Amino acid sequence: MGHWLERNIIEPGKLPLLLALTAFVLTFVITRVITRLIRAGRGPFGNVKAGGLHIHHVVPGVVLVIVGGFGAVAGARQGFGAALAAIVFGIGAGLVLDEFALILHLDDVYWTEEGRQSVEVVVITAALVGLLLAGFSPFGVNDISAGELQDRGTVIANVVANFLFSLVALSKGKARTAIFGVVVPLVGLVGAVRLARPGSAWARRFYGNRPRARARAGLRSYRHDRRWARLSRTLQDWIGGKPDRPEPARLPGRR
Repeated sequence: MGHWLERNIIEPGKLPLLLALTAFVLTFVITRVITRLIRAGRGPFGNVKAGGLHIHHVVPGVVLVIVGGFGAVAGARQGFGAALAAIVFGIGAGLVLDEFALILHLDDVYWTEEGRQSVEVVVITAALVGLLLAGFSPFGVNDISAGELQDRGTVIANVVANFLFSLVALSKGKARTAIFGVVVPLVGLVGAVRLARPGSAWARRFYGNRPRARARAGLRSYRHDRRWARLSRTLQDWIGGKPDRPEPARLPGRR
């Protein structure tokens, strides 16, 4: 284990990235545990308030991201300072992205259906950083020889093609595929050649006069969501906790 860590993490200078990812994941997990205990009314924890104002944990998270980010830029890439800056940045990023939905909606939606977006963003972020840590490079330019590096035209064409595939996948309403396509080669290509999701920019532009294409896209989207939506929601609930159920609407005159 020590030899693997030395050869694959420390020598290539990936130790700060590993520390940042570890701090990010642990911070998110600990934060979710604490917030779920607060929600259940258990334990010694409680909401942080100042003069009646609820201080969300995204606030110290932003401060830590700034401190860790500027510390990493100002310091050396190796040594204790780089490790400390990476840990501080990872903690701050975990606190910020745990309340990503609040930032997106500018509302306290932590325990609502919209709050699931925070869990999804954290999982995607952790997966992408893990891929980078494993050696995948943005736009798929990795594991190429010195001779291929000299052929800059090949490298540029690789980057441009992968970027275009990811852009097409994004326009087809496949955000996750597009994001991972930036890092993992050919993933963007898969999203680019498959049918667009109904309501996406691609579907509105190219399926308007093609009823058969619209029908096929709608059927494929329905089957995909029926197959994976329940599993995805169950996983999100297990990680972040179940959102509050909306209160039923009351009829006029009822109490």
